Amino acid sequence: MRGKVLISLFIMVSLLFFLGSEEEERYLKEARKGMVELIRSRGIKDERVISAMLKVPRHLFVDKSQWKSAYDDRPLPIGYGQTISQPYIVALMTESLGIKKGEKVLEIGTGSGYQAAILAELTDKVYSVEIIEELGKRADRVLKSLGYKVKIKIGDGYNGWEEYAPFDAIIVTCAPDHVPPPLIQQLKIGGRMVIPVGPTGLYQTLWLIKKETEEKLVYKNLGDVLFVPLVRR
Repeated sequence: MRGKVLISLFIMVSLLFFLGSEEEERYLKEARKGMVELIRSRGIKDERVISAMLKVPRHLFVDKSQWKSAYDDRPLPIGYGQTISQPYIVALMTESLGIKKGEKVLEIGTGSGYQAAILAELTDKVYSVEIIEELGKRADRVLKSLGYKVKIKIGDGYNGWEEYAPFDAIIVTCAPDHVPPPLIQQLKIGGRMVIPVGPTGLYQTLWLIKKETEEKLVYKNLGDVLFVPLVRR
């Protein structure tokens, strides 16, 4: 099943080079459907997350030269040594948080803005911190052009965003070598955090952390991942 989906995706994106704008848009939409079928086949079950992945146009968060690969299940470069995350990982991290409508969510590492758009399909209270100013401003423009109301701050994500704390959920899309204490402090009791932790250039561990009390954190290992490092100032 997965192999057939991959072949179909390859055929569809190859046709982009020969199509006009209307046909191009249609095939991008079909490629997005193929991407969603693939992540569903890998175990993503939350229908709200699947619906968000089906709706958000991932190709608009990368350079047009990357459109042919926009719905491949892999990360893509977005400049400044950063990437847009693999769709399956975006879906896995989002699903793991179990975000409910109206919950307040903090994202560390805005990057392209794609993950923030997925979050904004689930709740209207999304806050995102990006340390690279050029990326943060570009993501803000794209998100606004698509009608998403995401608050973006240019700053050091290690420190979170205390002004809007506490948060029901925190998602970290870059890898520190330890869990930043400010992020734990800014998580509500009963809140959830998903974060990759580990050394730069090697596989990291993706953790789901639940804050049961101020003193008690429960960790769940979601598997090995490979993220760009958390950049500090």
